[in-house]
Amino acid sequence: MEISSSAASTEYDRLIARHHAMRLRRQILAPAPAFQAPAVRGAAVRGSAVPGAASGPGGVPSDGGASRGGALYDGASCDGAADQRLILSTLGLVTPFADLIDHLYRFMFLRRPYLRSLFPASMEFQQAHLERMFTYLVEHLDRPAELADTLGRLGRDHRKLGVRPVHYEAFEEALCAAIRHRAGSQWNEELEAAWVRMLRFSVGAMVAGAESALTEPPYWHAVVVGHDRRRPDVAVLRVRTGEPYPYRAGQYGTVEHPLLPHTWRQYSMGCAPRADNEVEFHVRRTGPGGVSEALVERTAVGDRLRLGPPRGSLMPADDTRDLLLVAGGTGLAPMKAIVEELAEHRPRGRRVHLFVGARDRADLYDWPALSELGGRKPWLELIPVADDDPAGGAAGGAAGGAAGGSAGGAAGGRRLAEAVGRRGDWSDHLACVSGPAGMVDEVRTRLVAAGLPPARVHHDPVLGR
Repeated sequence: MEISSSAASTEYDRLIARHHAMRLRRQILAPAPAFQAPAVRGAAVRGSAVPGAASGPGGVPSDGGASRGGALYDGASCDGAADQRLILSTLGLVTPFADLIDHLYRFMFLRRPYLRSLFPASMEFQQAHLERMFTYLVEHLDRPAELADTLGRLGRDHRKLGVRPVHYEAFEEALCAAIRHRAGSQWNEELEAAWVRMLRFSVGAMVAGAESALTEPPYWHAVVVGHDRRRPDVAVLRVRTGEPYPYRAGQYGTVEHPLLPHTWRQYSMGCAPRADNEVEFHVRRTGPGGVSEALVERTAVGDRLRLGPPRGSLMPADDTRDLLLVAGGTGLAPMKAIVEELAEHRPRGRRVHLFVGARDRADLYDWPALSELGGRKPWLELIPVADDDPAGGAAGGAAGGAAGGSAGGAAGGRRLAEAVGRRGDWSDHLACVSGPAGMVDEVRTRLVAAGLPPARVHHDPVLGR
C-alpha cells in the first residue's frame, strides 16, 4: 500500500484543521484548563454520547480506533486502579512490548508516512524508550497525580521534537491497531478501551506540560567553545547558549548533534549555572554510530548543537543535611556541578563527602579541577575508589571522576558501595548517586541496608549515551 505525497499532505492538513477547530470549540464552551491532575475515580463511559466526546484531553481529536468500543477517558476522572488491573491481567495478550511497538510504528508510518520525518533514522533507541514508557505507565496508573507530574515534564521536553497534539491521534490509532493485531481473536472492546484511557490520560498530561512551557524555547541553540579530550573515550565539552539555559546544579538535559538529526541523548551538566551562559558536559563514548561517538570523536570548537529543556532533580533544594555524593563514570558531572554550586551558596556548617569510582588511577579524568576546588574548601572531602587500589578508597591522593569501565559493572559497583559503607555512618545524611545502573543499584542497596531511609537516597534515571 502506497500513499502519495499529495494525499499525505491533504490528510495532514485535514488533521491540523480539525485540531484547531476543536481547540477553538473547547475555548468557547469550556474556558477552564482542559486537563487537571485527576483524583481518579471511575469514568469509563461505554456506548453513549457525552459532551466533549469528539476530543480527548488537551484537545486531542479522537476518531476511529479511539471511539470504537464506546470508551471515553476525559482526563478528569477515571478509575486508574481498575484499568491497571485489567491491563495487567491481559498483558500476556499484547506483550512483549517490543513486538507491540514494532507493529505500532509500522502501521503509523504506513498510514501517515509524513510522520516518519519526526523520528531519527534508527528507531532502536526510540523503541526501547517507548517500551520503558509503557512499563512505567502500567505500573503507575493507580497513582495519577505522580503520573501526571512525570508526563507533564515529558510533554514539556517533547516540544523540541516538533510533536503537536494532533500527532497523538495518529499514535492512538496505531496503538489500537497494534493491540488488535497482538491480541488476535482474544481482543475485546474492554481491553482496548482501558489502553485508550491510559493513553489519553498520558496525552492530556503531556499536552498540559507543553502548554505550561509556552514562554520558554522548545530547545536552545549552543555553540561548542571547548572540546577537551581527557581520555581516548572521554571528552569534556563546553558549549555556550545564545540565551540563558535555566538549569539547576544536578540536572541533566538532552543533546542533539547535527550529524544525527532527531536523535537526542541525555547528559548531565557538569558545572553550576554561569553568568556567561556556558554549560559543561562530560561525555563517554559508549559505542559506534551514536551521539556519544559524535560528541567525542567528531565535534570541534565552533560546531553547533541543540539542547533540550533541563530535567531531573538530583538534589532537593530544601534539604540542608550533610551530603554524601557517590559518582561512577561520567556520573561525576552532576556531582561536580553540585559542589560548584555549594561553593557559592553552602548553608553554614554543611559538609560534603564525594566518593568517585574508577577502574584505575589513570582513569580519573577530572581530578585537577576537583582537587583545586577541594584544596580551597575544607568542608569538602574527596575520596577516590579505584578498582586496582588494594586500600579500596583511602582518602587523599589523586581523586576525580571515572571514565566508566568496571566502576560501572557489577564488581566495580560493589567495590565502590563497599568503600562507601566502610567509611562511616551515613544515616543522618542526604545521599545523591549518579553513574551506571549497576553502580547506582549497588550503592543504593548498601546505603538503605545500613539505615539510610530510601527517600533520602536520590538518583536520576540512568542516562542514555
